[in-house]
Amino acid sequence: MSLLSVRGLKVHFPVYSTGLFRRVTGQVKAVDGLDFDIERGEILGLVGESGCGKSTTGRAVLRLIEPTQGSIHFDGTDVGALEGEPLRAFRRRAQIIFQDPYASLNPRMTVGDIITEPLTTHGLPGGLERAQELMELCGLDARFVRRYPHEFSGGQRQRIGIARALASDPELIVCDEPISALDVSIQAQILNLLQELARDRGLSYLFIAHDLSAIRHICDRIAVMYLGRIAEAGTFEQICDAPAHPYTQALVSAVPVTDPVKERERQRIVLTGDVPSPLSPPSGCRFHTRCPVRREDRCDSELPLLRACRDRQVACHWAD
Repeated sequence: MSLLSVRGLKVHFPVYSTGLFRRVTGQVKAVDGLDFDIERGEILGLVGESGCGKSTTGRAVLRLIEPTQGSIHFDGTDVGALEGEPLRAFRRRAQIIFQDPYASLNPRMTVGDIITEPLTTHGLPGGLERAQELMELCGLDARFVRRYPHEFSGGQRQRIGIARALASDPELIVCDEPISALDVSIQAQILNLLQELARDRGLSYLFIAHDLSAIRHICDRIAVMYLGRIAEAGTFEQICDAPAHPYTQALVSAVPVTDPVKERERQRIVLTGDVPSPLSPPSGCRFHTRCPVRREDRCDSELPLLRACRDRQVACHWAD
């Protein structure tokens, strides 16, 4: 049984008219039908452009926002049906690391208080010694436990966020673009830390990112997301060595190559047009307005389902 199983997940946000009598005039379809699983000890990368619904998916999995439709099962338990103490117990086992390492930390609290806050919330034993232990585990000097967030660098603040996420000894961590706000050299350090923690503690990650090259060494599988739906899913080698979906092909062609000869020889795929609005997504295939292999008779009217194709899953009528 998978640790996390998501089926038919939808998250729609209502759009209201202006004026005295506000009424719903539309729905922003941020997430519009996702299916994926995460096994114990597995790292699943969720990759896509900004605005495709990646962060919304992560927050919906933890019920930080309420799903509009679909099911989320964690260790066999229906997360959508949890209330009160059972929901609190679930959140002890599933934590999140936020994108902004400064905005996610309370500037009025010391680092020790920030890290031990989950222990207080869930009634777990610990204290200052536990905070110092987690700081050392995450590569921080335990002597700085009484300092405040503004006294640390961006990379150090992200390590504090990781230590806080580990405090309740979770099994699943949603990593919401945890390296996008950091310098390139610091990104590698944080990725190495997360990989070591996953290996040593048996953690599972839903790793959200927009850069394929940055997560190639940490993720076991990758799901490529476009406009609220998964376009293609498989291992990194399957996705990057022979991408099947036209959108994935464009993403892979933009990944930097260190070999200058290969860089000159490869063909860069440049997508034309703008990303459609999730307020009014295209009919049929979400990608057909920018797709270089579009066929009007089917792509414009029929929504492709995520299906087994070759050695991975692809949502494209012509992937074969």
